[in-house]
Amino acid sequence: MHALKIAFLVCLTALPAQASVGFRHFELPQADDRTLDVAVWYPSNAAGTPTRQGEDDSFILQPALPDAAIAPGRHPLVVLSHGYGGNWTNQDWLAADLVRQGYVVAAVNHPGTTSSNMDPAIGGRLWERPRDVSALLDRLTSDPAWSIDANRIAAIGHSLGGWTVTELAGGRFDPDAFEKDCRDHAELVSCRGYVELGAGKDDASRTAMRQSFEDPRIKAGVTLDAAATRGFDPRSLAGVKIPMLVIAAGTPGGDLPAALESHRMADLLPAATTRYVEIGDAVHYSFLPVCVPDAAKRLSGPSATICDDNGDRETIHRQTSAEIERFLAKVLQAKD
Repeated sequence: MHALKIAFLVCLTALPAQASVGFRHFELPQADDRTLDVAVWYPSNAAGTPTRQGEDDSFILQPALPDAAIAPGRHPLVVLSHGYGGNWTNQDWLAADLVRQGYVVAAVNHPGTTSSNMDPAIGGRLWERPRDVSALLDRLTSDPAWSIDANRIAAIGHSLGGWTVTELAGGRFDPDAFEKDCRDHAELVSCRGYVELGAGKDDASRTAMRQSFEDPRIKAGVTLDAAATRGFDPRSLAGVKIPMLVIAAGTPGGDLPAALESHRMADLLPAATTRYVEIGDAVHYSFLPVCVPDAAKRLSGPSATICDDNGDRETIHRQTSAEIERFLAKVLQAKD
């Protein structure tokens, strides 16, 4: 008992002075009548009792202080992009960890590929995903209340969110090459999702997807078991200018194998500025929040697998957070 008490006190002394996590939730209307649902976590000196933020009953979501005052000072910014069928709660565990390191962390629901809106007529416009992130950057960097350090902005994405981050980093998607590759690798979940969304169904869509969505405000990118990476033009990946951390689920998966997706992409990115990591016990859904007890029993269909793990999800989260924090600390160093 005495040893446990000492360990607990050590943990307390390791916490930064700004240990509170503030939270704001708002809508961001777009010119094309799309409305982005936005969540922002941030450092706060406020006192109070934090409450669970988010409405997904399958996951243990992070508590925070709604509308608390933001801590003073200039803050580095991380933007999060969720996977296909996900939402802004999906990496809230990572957001809370990063806030305790001083980051403001923002996430946006991508209309058409989010749990509250899976309309393929919208989701098939995959090029809107990187635009969503850029629109969020416009809002946060133009509002002095957030006091964002423009030299310290990173983007992190899981699954299709990893594809989104790679687009923002300068990757260029080639629908012709992707569809040809899918004829050889029809087993990949990325190929099935592309068909399900009806992406690239006409010339206008294919032209839109070939555009560059590079956002030079983003200084570093992180992908978590990225999907649809085989559609990127290898020359565009070789030309990515920002540091990239490519994290893959180390447990072999038949429809999103690291060897064909994350590892291959990391090999095509510039070696000098790319770090590749496999989290040994992780599966694709290990990067989602920890499931509530018995959640798996209440789920059915494809959703039934979101709680499956090959290892302990909390341990996987700690490993992932540690890798990301080390990477960002190195590549987003504060400048005078």
